[in-house]
Amino acid sequence: MKTTFMANESNIERKWYVVDAEGKTVGRLAAEVAKVLRGKHKPTFTPHVDTGDFVIVVNAEKAVFTGKKLINKTYFRHSGYTGGTTFTPAGKMFETHPERVIEIAVKGMIPKNRLGSQIYTKLNVYAGPEHPHAAQKPEVLELNIR
Repeated sequence: MKTTFMANESNIERKWYVVDAEGKTVGRLAAEVAKVLRGKHKPTFTPHVDTGDFVIVVNAEKAVFTGKKLINKTYFRHSGYTGGTTFTPAGKMFETHPERVIEIAVKGMIPKNRLGSQIYTKLNVYAGPEHPHAAQKPEVLELNIR
């Protein structure tokens, strides 16, 4: 009788990947990055274990939205105080903090629990083309998206 493989910390092998966001649609990019962070691209995927890889996203400022999302889409924050709500249009968020746009999109696509928090720490997003993770020898991850 064959048994189902269950991954654990001793048999997980993690890699580092670099993704170039230039010209890529934010939502489609976030979906693919979330899949790699979660580990769903591996045959050893186990739902209750963090089997994913590290992902570095560069050129976040050159990612694009489709349609009128730059004008119509808003990001919500709350300071914790009464009346402390802030709504930021996607266009303004893209100008001031382009890496946050990618981070928020990816965070929305991973589980909302302790495992999701652990997975989210493996994401690194940078607005420009440089990143400080050269020592990890990241591989280029080609995504077939527009």
